[in-house]
Amino acid sequence: MSSSVSPELVPVEPGAGAKNGPTVFRHPAWLRLTHWVNAAAFLVLLVSGIAILLALPRLFWGETGANDAPAWIELPLPVNLEQTGWGRNLHFLAAWILVINGLAYLLLILASGHLRRSLVPDRDQLSARHLAREIGDHLRLEKARGKEALRYNALQKFAYLGVVLILFPVMVLSGLTMSPGFTTAFPELFSLFGGRQSARTIHFLVASLLVLFLIVHVMQVFVGGAGNLLRSMVTGRFTIPPETER
Repeated sequence: MSSSVSPELVPVEPGAGAKNGPTVFRHPAWLRLTHWVNAAAFLVLLVSGIAILLALPRLFWGETGANDAPAWIELPLPVNLEQTGWGRNLHFLAAWILVINGLAYLLLILASGHLRRSLVPDRDQLSARHLAREIGDHLRLEKARGKEALRYNALQKFAYLGVVLILFPVMVLSGLTMSPGFTTAFPELFSLFGGRQSARTIHFLVASLLVLFLIVHVMQVFVGGAGNLLRSMVTGRFTIPPETER
């Protein structure tokens, strides 16, 4: 990690005794705003997506699928056609909020250098020894301290890059493939996903991976100190945990 202080790590308060290190300004306003808009949109998509899924809790591969057709995956969910209407409307609205917010986030992380500076793993983080230690720390639910708490670890960076550059784009494109209006304008999406029902299946699988990411992400927040990390994502201020003997 570079010894210079990045714009996202401006010191704002000295350390407060032995328990706490100094407080720095870690997250800019645009990052905090896009993070919370994205979180809210995703939760709405999750709830409305479940309502839509209940109308046909079976997944198919190809172009066609129905309740009486052989399914590729059968989900143990009750069929409920009454939730589909509001679910589709809310899903559509939240999806476009997610897309607009996601594009703004992508442009900002590129323009600000946040992608290179904070999300791309540093050279020292890619060594086998460092990665093995990080995996061990995660398994032991160890909290990052000192200067290591000021940067995402390599496993976090790989996960964030996978979500930002792979999972979210695939989720959006597979969702658009289920829209007759959009596929009329862009029929190439059928070739990309192998059909409307294939796109629906991929959409479900990617959404499941994102839910898994969310669960692990929330777990890590509690391991790393929920109060401090939540404050940094609300106000931008982050108190550096003191170094400990390894």
